Amino acid sequence: MSQDDRYPEARHPEALTREYYRLVDAGDVEGVLGWFAEDAVYHRPGYAPMEGREALATFYGGERVIDSGSHDLEQVLVQGRDVAVRGRFRGRLKDGSTVDLGFADFITYDAQGRAATRRSYFETPAV
Repeated sequence: MSQDDRYPEARHPEALTREYYRLVDAGDVEGVLGWFAEDAVYHRPGYAPMEGREALATFYGGERVIDSGSHDLEQVLVQGRDVAVRGRFRGRLKDGSTVDLGFADFITYDAQGRAATRRSYFETPAV
């Protein structure tokens, strides 16, 4: 059985990942929260690790500095329950400024198809 045969198409890690970006771009906070496992941990530069749905609800429900925008996925790689994403985000921040930057996400799904961990990285001058 190949790796892809273990998942129905709608629950395949790539489909789940693409659904997350669709939900977040649509501003569907409840849908985004449902994408994460109850005890998920999200690591994002500039924030302490967000652990559990309550912390994620605080972030996505208002703490997130992004007002609106869209993700363009350039590459999605899947190995078992692990997914690596490379793409660009273009949008508007809550302060009215616009942003256009590259990002990478690394996601691990649990056995139920929920995101257990997510790590985001952004393309910005650093060193």
